[in-house]
Amino acid sequence: MDIAAANSMTYEEFMDVFGNIVEKCPLITAAVWSKRPFDNFLDLENSVFEFIDSLSTSGKQGVLRCHPDLAGRELMSGTLTTESKREQHQSGLTSLRPEERQKLNQLNACYKEKFGFPFVICAKLNDKARILQELSERFENSPQEELQNGIEEVKKICHLRLQDLCSPGMPTKL
Repeated sequence: MDIAAANSMTYEEFMDVFGNIVEKCPLITAAVWSKRPFDNFLDLENSVFEFIDSLSTSGKQGVLRCHPDLAGRELMSGTLTTESKREQHQSGLTSLRPEERQKLNQLNACYKEKFGFPFVICAKLNDKARILQELSERFENSPQEELQNGIEEVKKICHLRLQDLCSPGMPTKL
């Protein structure tokens, strides 16, 4: 897909293609659609990031709350989004041993209790061992640090989802 095709999409088409670049946050995609035309896909990405950065603390927390627990209930019930399922599979989270799943579920619950939103990490850039390590380490951060860490991970996920949709036209900047 090239940027001209994205710029010429109707609202509905744009939402169908880009609606989940930020997990379960189609409102962000809808807001960004109105910023067309984009010069390139990096311009589209930057528009998404600027929108996220402009959100209040509670808005950013809401973005994080849209993310599923890693290897959690949504994975087990088969209700993960297509993108999340693929990302969790690539990181090895869909093939956890029972003791790994139990540990991850316990850490996820403690994290969510402390911060008020789920632990978010770009699963596609990590494996299950690194995810468990990060979860353990980030649990020690302050709520403000974790809000910022979570939002930065959301941006990584968004970048890779856009890249999957638009390659090879978008440069990698991670």
